[in-house]
Amino acid sequence: MQTTTSPSLQAHLSVNQLSEPLVKKLLENSEVLQLGVSQHETGCTIVDAGIAHAGCAEAGRIVAEICMGGLGQVTLQSDNRFAGWHDAIAVSSTQPVLACLASQYAGWALSHEKFFSLGSGPARALAQREDLFKELNYQDEAASTCIVLETDKVPPVPVIEKIVRDTKIAPEKLTIILTPTSSIAGVVQIVGRVLEVALHKAHTLHFPLQHIVSGTGLAVLPPVSKDFMTGMGRTNDAILFGGQVTLQVTGDDVAASNLASNLPSSASKDYGRTFAEVFKSVNMDFYKIDPMLFSPAKVTVTNLDTGSVFEAGQLNADLIELSFR
Repeated sequence: MQTTTSPSLQAHLSVNQLSEPLVKKLLENSEVLQLGVSQHETGCTIVDAGIAHAGCAEAGRIVAEICMGGLGQVTLQSDNRFAGWHDAIAVSSTQPVLACLASQYAGWALSHEKFFSLGSGPARALAQREDLFKELNYQDEAASTCIVLETDKVPPVPVIEKIVRDTKIAPEKLTIILTPTSSIAGVVQIVGRVLEVALHKAHTLHFPLQHIVSGTGLAVLPPVSKDFMTGMGRTNDAILFGGQVTLQVTGDDVAASNLASNLPSSASKDYGRTFAEVFKSVNMDFYKIDPMLFSPAKVTVTNLDTGSVFEAGQLNADLIELSFR
């Protein structure tokens, strides 16, 4: 099934150029946002958003918008859906395919010896290291770039050199943002992927991406954990059991209905336990987890061509409580 986006959507939209003002805002307000900014020996700029510096939720919000290539709006808001957990992150985009799949998706594997991290953000669209970009038919051009790594370590020189080589960007024009899972900025930017998770699953389900017009997402924010495993579990559960997404699509009702039915996390055979429990049950091997699990709890799909609305899935307060306590 055809899954490329329309060239007309891409002709003038540069995720790198659109996110550049956001990167500049993050750097200029680093002191207020409790971030550490330093120049690496390679010449690139390193932003510490939770390792030696505390960071904050607002920093995570800006990082989430950077991850979306400047094509998404991210807000922090109150949430009354769950007793005891009243903070949420809301995401919206009128270009969700580019924002989520061409930029925000953590799809660039970067490793050297004991270091490993998945890169997300606009640098991916320059590097073109993933087959996904051939399907999207999208390639970006820019004079500067930014990559976000979910890690608690500064990447080794060979990894930075690889980023520079693959993006063809001068080191002085490269910004690397580090957001550990065990930090507030890390939690916010990870849970801020609630819409991206839906887009990625829609792609996995072979729904035509060019038929996805816009989208919004809302997910509850979990408490920060200093334990990586707990933090990873909570951030996943925030989306799996406390995330809801609305997609506006075009096309026929059968495809829209099937998308809604299969999109929620409850459609997975692994649904029903916290992510930490599922992860332990497969001996901590991500590839043994049903990929259909990684999706929002509740989904609404509106077909703009017919006016039909399809809903599926449900929020799960019990599993949120079990995970977050």
